[in-house]
Amino acid sequence: MRVLFICFLFTGLMKPGLSQSINYQDIFGDDWKKAINFEKKNRSWMEPILAKNNISYPLAISIIFPELVRYSALQDKIEITLLKALYINLGNDYADFSIGQFQMKPSFAELIREKVSAVPGQKSEISFKNLSDYDDIKDFRKSIVSDLEDPKSQICYLIAFIKICERNFNRDRKDEMSVIKFLATAYNFGIDKNEKEIEHMIGKKIFNTKLIKTENYSYADVALFWYKQYNSDK
Repeated sequence: MRVLFICFLFTGLMKPGLSQSINYQDIFGDDWKKAINFEKKNRSWMEPILAKNNISYPLAISIIFPELVRYSALQDKIEITLLKALYINLGNDYADFSIGQFQMKPSFAELIREKVSAVPGQKSEISFKNLSDYDDIKDFRKSIVSDLEDPKSQICYLIAFIKICERNFNRDRKDEMSVIKFLATAYNFGIDKNEKEIEHMIGKKIFNTKLIKTENYSYADVALFWYKQYNSDK
């Protein structure tokens, strides 16, 4: 009976729900290190602009940190010249692909530009031109691509994203980690989704860094892992 009990206990401990927390730093290895190096190297300019907009630095960076890891993993492995041309000439129905360190898609940038004008108290750092400001829609799309290739422009989209979420969604989440889980999921899943849809996706394993999909992970969990690491280093 004692042997059976020990076997049962061991089997129970091996169930996924009872296993130890995943160490994403070990899983992503060099790609995690490259993402950490990018964050540290660029903290000197990212932190002040986020502070100017009253946004917590660790909260903001945690939202996009899984994308920094993904960018490191996929860098130089995808030829995006053709995709850029398709998007500029035909729009995001034909080519909607992740660009830059923050892995933002043109459709995301278009939606941010559309929605940010209604955000109260917006700063100059999150001011964008809309489609109506261009005579040719191709020039509008070119400006989107140009923005998404520059981290200093991408952080403005991140600021706008957070401000839009502050306006559109419930602010009564208990702590910063709860906010991160929601915002990270919204960033990964879609800002155009409603609150219930986003809440439903928290914890879903749909994030990976491979061209050929292998094991997936929870985007929110990866974001929180970096957040906890950042705070433990303080």
